[in-house]
Amino acid sequence: MKRLFFLLGVLQLLAAATAVYKQWIPNTNFETASNWEKGRVPCASDVVHFEKNKVISVFVRSPHALTDMYLPLNGEFVLASGAGFAAFDGSWDPGCDSGATVRFADAEHHAWFDPTLWQDVSPGGELEPSGRIFSVDEERVPCRYDDVIFQPETSFRVNVDSSRRVIHLRSISLMGQELSSPEAWAGYLRGPSAPLQFHGNGTFQVMGTGCPDKSGCACGNAPDSHRICAALLRASGRQCPVPACQSPLQPLGHCCGVCGATINLDFTPDFDLQKYRDRLVQALLSQPKYASMRMAISKVHKAQTFLGVIPRSSTPVIQIVLIDDGAGAQTGTTAGQLAADIMEDIAQHGEALGISSGKMEVATGSTFSGQVGSHVLSRITARTILGLLFGLLLLGGILFLYRKGKLRLPTLRLPWPWDRAEEPVSPEAASDKGFDNPMFDVEPPIADPGEETPQEMAPKDHQVFYLNPLYDASETEI
Repeated sequence: MKRLFFLLGVLQLLAAATAVYKQWIPNTNFETASNWEKGRVPCASDVVHFEKNKVISVFVRSPHALTDMYLPLNGEFVLASGAGFAAFDGSWDPGCDSGATVRFADAEHHAWFDPTLWQDVSPGGELEPSGRIFSVDEERVPCRYDDVIFQPETSFRVNVDSSRRVIHLRSISLMGQELSSPEAWAGYLRGPSAPLQFHGNGTFQVMGTGCPDKSGCACGNAPDSHRICAALLRASGRQCPVPACQSPLQPLGHCCGVCGATINLDFTPDFDLQKYRDRLVQALLSQPKYASMRMAISKVHKAQTFLGVIPRSSTPVIQIVLIDDGAGAQTGTTAGQLAADIMEDIAQHGEALGISSGKMEVATGSTFSGQVGSHVLSRITARTILGLLFGLLLLGGILFLYRKGKLRLPTLRLPWPWDRAEEPVSPEAASDKGFDNPMFDVEPPIADPGEETPQEMAPKDHQVFYLNPLYDASETEI
């Protein structure tokens, strides 16, 4: 019997892991009490009031008697079999003595990118139990290869404002009918209900195909992450809850920091995301010591930067997020143990699984530790060594050509700070022979070495003398 329960638990985890069906929660049904401002469905003596400028689609499941009703200028009532409205005949109605005006609540604020308005369901539409497989916040909203379900016999209105021009989906189910091709969706958009149900600048494209890559596909909601996080924070008081660990981790696609562990895996073309998810569930997550664990695993795009500052590109990685229910100093401890077991499994079987390397980070209630996975496959190491050898050969070739004179390298002189401290050198005199006089062309007298002339007594850096043709120095000698 214990083995049977264990098998059922594993199957439940696997079913949750493969769920790609997301169901819209709110509706605009007439019989839903939360759709009315007074929190109750109108009764016979009430006056029903719809705002005239509001666009609305309302599904009516049963017949109703009303005193009066004000309708919107643009809207529709979708009536189930036997449903409708009738005028109140004034007879006594138990529990309906108020005779109040009951207004229909505003449904314009229900946004597509609000994770709190979606839930994971099975392909048949049954609600999935809250298991140990969860999704990061961006993936709680339908991803590009997910199936979207609007519950049968319900009406709705959704704001599809988006930072993207087109929102891709695999299929959309409305009123029990699945639309899984571009042609079927285009036909529905031409009907009268579509503009009453969807509003905003976003448009849908139904592709009808699943993820073509066995290593998984990124969700695609990153451009609208600010809308997703704003909706979550609005529901939780506009700020993230204070984590119990000192340095919380920030998983990609998640709005708030978490305590526990994250693992980023680099993978090869042989990696299969679904098989690896099943392996983790069966071999590790189902162990009794990890009964408190919750895990998210998906492909995400990690930004690459130059020198840690300049954005360069993004690369796909497999992200695993592990969270436990520990409290106080024990927060994240079990998650750290599970992360270590996963890294050990990668070290032993990573090449066969298509995993080239892994990086682990752990945040607990007592300390923070980041660990880089030591498992790097031999072919990755070989590529690194070959790259270093190629660089050395290239450098050696340049040096050889330079020594042989076949290559000239430009000389670049950089000013150094200590050069500024040197005394500036005075420029030399352009000439120490004075200047020529065109009126008198004689050679300057050669002075005796020991004799000083008045001209020679001038400053050394200004050695200039003049020749006077009207003066003969020999006449003054005695």
